[in-house]
Amino acid sequence: MKITTLIITMMLLVYVHQEPKAYTQKLPGSDLEIEMVAIPSGSFQMGSTDPEDKNAYPQRRISVDGFWMSSKEVTWELYREFLKRELDGAAMKNETIEIDAVTGATIPYVDMGLGMGSEGSLPVANVTVLGASQFCKWLTALTGVYYRLPTEAEWEYAARAGSAGPYFFEDDGNLEEYAWFDENSGESYHEVGQKKPNPWGLYDMYGNVAEWTLDQYVEDAYTKDQVFHPITKPYPTVVRGGSFKDTAEEVGSTVRMGSDLVWKVRDPQFPQSKWWNTDAAFVGFRIVRPMRTPEIKEDNTFWITID
Repeated sequence: MKITTLIITMMLLVYVHQEPKAYTQKLPGSDLEIEMVAIPSGSFQMGSTDPEDKNAYPQRRISVDGFWMSSKEVTWELYREFLKRELDGAAMKNETIEIDAVTGATIPYVDMGLGMGSEGSLPVANVTVLGASQFCKWLTALTGVYYRLPTEAEWEYAARAGSAGPYFFEDDGNLEEYAWFDENSGESYHEVGQKKPNPWGLYDMYGNVAEWTLDQYVEDAYTKDQVFHPITKPYPTVVRGGSFKDTAEEVGSTVRMGSDLVWKVRDPQFPQSKWWNTDAAFVGFRIVRPMRTPEIKEDNTFWITID
C-alpha cells in the first residue's frame, strides 16, 4: 500500500512539474515584452450544442496538451518592431534554435489601421495568416523560444477556460465587461487588455479583433474525426472569436469563420502583397508556445509558408 501511494505521489509530482507556468517574454534589443499565460493540459467538449449551428456542431471531446498563450493580442508596437528589423534573406541562428530565413514584409503604402490607429497597444490587424506566422518565426529566432499561432482546438480550449457554454461566463448580459463588439466598440478596435480577462487570464478572446489559427477552414469539420486541419492553401483559414464589428451572437468560444480573398481585393501594392489584408482591419492574432519544441524539420506544419 505504501509503495503504491509513493508511486502515485511521484507520478503526480512529475505531472505537476510538466505543467506550464506563466512567464514574461522580453524582446532583446527593445523594452517590449509579452506576457505568456499558462494553459493547463486537459480535455473539453469542442463545438456548439446547437444543431442549428452547422459551423460548429456537433460537439466532440478533445484532449489538449498544456501550452502557453499570450495574454493579449499582438499589438502594433510589437509588430512594428518585427517590421523594422532587417531580416529578409539573412540566416538567423540561436544557441538552441536555428532558422534559415524569415521573410520580410513590404511596408504598406496605406494606413493599415484604416483610421482606427496603427500604433502602441492597439491590436495589429489587416495582416494575413502568413504575416502572423512569420512574426512567430521571427520571434522564435530572436528569443530562442519556439512560438507559433494556436490551432483551432487550442484556441477554443483556452477561450473556454473550463466553461461549457457559448461564453466563459454564465450571464450573457456581462458580455460588455469582457468584449468589444458592435454595441460598445464605436466601430473600432481598442487597446488590448482594457476589458476583464477570462478565468485563465486571457484578454479580448471575444471581440476586439478576430484571431488567426493554424487550421484550414472546413465548414463541416466537426462532423469528421480529424481534429487538426493543416493549412494547405491560402484560403479559407479559420479565424476565431469574432470582432468589434460583430453582434453579441457573433462573438464567443465557438464562433469560427473562414478567411476570404475579398479581404485583400483593394491591395495597392504590386505585386499583390502576401502580407496585408487591406479590407480586414477586424482580424489580428495572438501567439502560443507548446510545451514540446518540435524539430525544425517539422516546422512547415506550424510556420505557414503558403503565399
